[in-house]
Amino acid sequence: MAVKNKVQLITYPNSLGGDLKTLHAVLETHFPNVFQGGIHILPPFPSSGDRGFAPLTYLEIEPSFGTWEDIQKLGKKYDILLDLMVNHISAHSLYFQDFLKQGRKSQYADLFLTIDKIWANGKIPRDDFEKIFLRRTEPYSDFTIEESGATERVWTTFGKTTPSEQIDLDINALLTRQLLTQFLENFSKKGVKIVRLDAVGYITKKPGSSFFFVEPEIHQFLDWITELAHSLDIELLPEVHAHYSIQNKLAEQGHWIYDFILPYRILETLLTKNSTRLIAYLKERPEKQFTMLDCHDGVPIKPDLDDLYDGTTARKIVDTCLERDSNLSLIKAPKYRDQNGFDVHQIRGTYYSMLGADDDAYLAARAIQFFTPGVPQIYYVGLLAGENDLAILEKGGDGRDINRHNYSLNEIEKEVKKDAVQRLLKLIHFRNKYPAFDGVFQVLDSANDEVKLSWEKGEKICTLRVGFKDMKSSISYINNEGDEAIYRV
Repeated sequence: MAVKNKVQLITYPNSLGGDLKTLHAVLETHFPNVFQGGIHILPPFPSSGDRGFAPLTYLEIEPSFGTWEDIQKLGKKYDILLDLMVNHISAHSLYFQDFLKQGRKSQYADLFLTIDKIWANGKIPRDDFEKIFLRRTEPYSDFTIEESGATERVWTTFGKTTPSEQIDLDINALLTRQLLTQFLENFSKKGVKIVRLDAVGYITKKPGSSFFFVEPEIHQFLDWITELAHSLDIELLPEVHAHYSIQNKLAEQGHWIYDFILPYRILETLLTKNSTRLIAYLKERPEKQFTMLDCHDGVPIKPDLDDLYDGTTARKIVDTCLERDSNLSLIKAPKYRDQNGFDVHQIRGTYYSMLGADDDAYLAARAIQFFTPGVPQIYYVGLLAGENDLAILEKGGDGRDINRHNYSLNEIEKEVKKDAVQRLLKLIHFRNKYPAFDGVFQVLDSANDEVKLSWEKGEKICTLRVGFKDMKSSISYINNEGDEAIYRV
């Protein structure tokens, strides 16, 4: 199937009204025909943590969200994108629970990556440990087997708790390949069109490596799962937060990739009112990408922009966002911090708040995103020009919850009337409908205090200009009558 070059929505199953049925009603009521590129529904499966990213199974939908029938109903109008966490599964899954009871005698034992599968003596050499790109203080968890009382040390890349809720899968095991095949076959039967391979960069574990995007093993796995997915009429979107050269390798091999560089680059441009780095980037980036400004995590810096950002400027951008109540996700391993100590993995907050709740700046950011080649995604909080949810943090929420507000129907009714939202909807309509976006893209000569981008297909031409002195955006285009028209964003 072909991915549609139209605007997509990213949302949790319960964040726009409470569940999947209400999500459908909200889209029909407030956003009819808006998300022609489809809907990325963040994990709607039964899960034990990490807001859906510790799934127990992919064969069922969490009952409080709805049913597969609700997903299929949405799928009649929208291409549905779902996540497959190829790196891990929940500790509460029936697979791992059986392992906890029977240990190595469990029929599911080979699914999991015990330490001795990596180092035969079950111990990590110090030199090897220091090379690992850590997401936790220790990349493993100890579990006691019920029947034998033995301790099993299992690899757990992610997780907020000890032991972790997210148990790494051994992707080299035949049993794991069979399980992933079963999950993808189920997605296909339910009409899912695109699958995001979440955390795919962490699946390859090799002594002496960083345990992240280990080559050539990662490519061998991607070749296998891509062939499988395409046989099921599913497109794949590998999710990899890494040095831009790794993303470029994936693009060169024909994979869709995420433009994780663009969110920071646009933020930097609008806060410094200087387009030099953005213009240079837009001239060289791969075009087969999904673009985004905001998501359920944060605006990436390290490692996505390693060798691309200026440390002094980045610190100023981070400090401005902190003044506007953002918070930070930091790099754990000292080896992967900058020499000057800069260690920001992601800036967490709403994009609207990072831009000072300035409608013009926010619409300028979206206009640049929409004119950048790729499939544009809009996170549901960004759709409603949402501000940082500080109340949930005061109640002890995770730092990422600042940009994960659940909107009631009454809130949606109110928020959708905001001027920023109405302007954004008009911009989405233009991006979806104007035919030049399927044509040829150009970065036009731009002064340092502006951005000028254009698309052309046959007689249809549209040109965006964003000026930073007044933060105004305008699009000149050839209308249906063949005349030049101006659209003030």
